[in-house]
Amino acid sequence: MTYNPISVTDLNKYIKEKIAGDEMLNNVLVKGEISNYKHHYTGHLYFTLKDENSLIKCIMFKSYATNLKFEPRDGMKVMVLGSVSVFERDGVYQIYCKAMQEDGMGSLYKAYEELKAKLEKEGLFAMAHKKKIPVMPKCIGVLSSNTGAVIRDIINVSTRRNPNVYIKLLPVPVQGEGAAEKIVDAIKLMNEKKLADVIILARGGGSLEDLWPFNEEIVARAIYASELPVISAVGHETDFTIADFVADLRAPTPSAAAELAVPNIADIALKLESYQNRYKLALKKKVEFMKLRYEKCMNSRVFKDPLQKINEKYMLIDMKVKTMQNRVTTICKDKKTNMVKLISKLDALSPLKTLTRGYSIVETNGKIIKSVQDVEKDDEIDIRFIDGKAKAKIM
Repeated sequence: MTYNPISVTDLNKYIKEKIAGDEMLNNVLVKGEISNYKHHYTGHLYFTLKDENSLIKCIMFKSYATNLKFEPRDGMKVMVLGSVSVFERDGVYQIYCKAMQEDGMGSLYKAYEELKAKLEKEGLFAMAHKKKIPVMPKCIGVLSSNTGAVIRDIINVSTRRNPNVYIKLLPVPVQGEGAAEKIVDAIKLMNEKKLADVIILARGGGSLEDLWPFNEEIVARAIYASELPVISAVGHETDFTIADFVADLRAPTPSAAAELAVPNIADIALKLESYQNRYKLALKKKVEFMKLRYEKCMNSRVFKDPLQKINEKYMLIDMKVKTMQNRVTTICKDKKTNMVKLISKLDALSPLKTLTRGYSIVETNGKIIKSVQDVEKDDEIDIRFIDGKAKAKIM
């Protein structure tokens, strides 16, 4: 058997495609100890992740590294989330990390994934259940801490976009023990008292443990049961909680939540002005069109000479009557001609016609005598001539 050699590059490409085709390797969660850590001047992180028996190279690009809540270091035990791929130039495989956290949150992450799968199966994340956010809400209900930048950002953005909107803050703890229960009570109160048109559930960024109240099942079910639409704005843009999936709308930040909930009054005024101009233009065009249509109607013959149409119908009737008269005359003439022909034929066959040529008709008792045997001696007979009858006696 002969083999065709391939280049090293082709081999590495082949191996890379094989690894890329493995779905498990496209999204892996690996825990280990950091070694050979290097924070490159470009912002990328290079390190090795190892355990007692093995190691693997890792890289985290700047776009993901900026989201880290801690500074990695050698000897630190962490969990990384990413995909495995081959670096073709060196022919080595490594983990391309998208997220990293200090180890110790493994049980929380497992609980998070299990609850997420359970609620998704029950349909709590279904788009069909999500309610629309009001276009022009009068009151925004905010469930967050009454201190910190979150509520200030929401107030600043909301009032800037629409000074007439009313912000109703219902302070709740956003982390720690008992926070989930307080959040649930606040959601229920907002619904029972109809305190707002839309609810913003918000807090700033933090670790998975800090954000855990928003991953609690009771919070998820309270959001799902809420009659008021709920916007979830928990953590940073890269943070996802169970509340985000259940909410009617997810905002990447509290400020973005305010922008999504409160329309910009200046944009609405501009849009209304645009609509007004469009309606004026449409009305003007409609009036011009109706005017042209009116002028066309008034210039038509129907309005200028209304009897013309009637007179044309009279002329049409006269033509029809004349045509009928001519037709009757022609039929009568044809019938008369045919009758004359038939009379001529009948006259030619008449026995009286024969009398004009000197013949006569012999009758007895009104019967024509055709043979000499039809008469006897002394019978009286009638002889019909062209100009009368004469009697005779058989001798």
